[in-house]
Amino acid sequence: MHKLIWWAFTLRVALCDCHNEKKNVGFVNGKSVYEMVKIGQLPPELGETSGLALGREARTFWTHNDGDNPAELYEVNDEGKVKTVLKLPQFKNIDWEDLAQDTKGNLYIADLGNNANQRKDLVIHKINPNELNKYEAIRVAYADQKAFPPPSAEQNFDCEATVWHQNKLYLFSKNRSTTNRNVRMYAVPDSAGTYTVAPIDSVYSKAMVTAADVSPDGKTLVLLTYGKLLFFDVSQGMNFRKPLYCLKFAQGQTEAIVFINNEDFILTNEQKGEMFLGSKKRL
Repeated sequence: MHKLIWWAFTLRVALCDCHNEKKNVGFVNGKSVYEMVKIGQLPPELGETSGLALGREARTFWTHNDGDNPAELYEVNDEGKVKTVLKLPQFKNIDWEDLAQDTKGNLYIADLGNNANQRKDLVIHKINPNELNKYEAIRVAYADQKAFPPPSAEQNFDCEATVWHQNKLYLFSKNRSTTNRNVRMYAVPDSAGTYTVAPIDSVYSKAMVTAADVSPDGKTLVLLTYGKLLFFDVSQGMNFRKPLYCLKFAQGQTEAIVFINNEDFILTNEQKGEMFLGSKKRL
């Protein structure tokens, strides 16, 4: 990233707050609910970390770099040290943007990055780290996209946030539109196939969504953006109808998040390679 562009981006993130989300959606300020602390430092080879999922051992996590990097998964501990590297030559990392995980240990690598809103080869790779010879392709197209690319006012077909929940994968758009700030939610089955999907819900977010996860009990959804985290109660279904908290967190280009239990989570940022623990305050 050009130095001037980087400084402009950093300033925009630093000035980001929850005012608009509280006004337009009804979030409560999350500052009194969560606390954040740096816990680890990723190595240089993970300079573009863009997805997180729980690892095979306690206190380990799967992660990967985003587009135009080797097709590899890295298992790191909570200090950021690499424990395992899984090379995946059967795939190409066009623009890997997130990781999701189901209750059977399958990982879903979301090759859904679409900055220019013009890709027609969007795919989610389903693999199991213990059976790399078996994998499935979940191909995705958006029913509401009519042009490739669409006009600037309609550029809402990038996706950097994917979660697994009850046998479905939920995708959240990274909105680049010049006229509205709605994040769209889509759903696809978690098995091989080619699917054309329409939005099932949407919600306002001034900042662009870069990652997401659902708590293990299936009750809390978190959307990570540049500068803040948005929490929703999804205990009655995956939708945006019950906003909970908006938590300002201005620590650079944060693009990966995973719950480690029903209340606490890990997130990472790209440029600095830092790992943070978010903990719900115990009253």
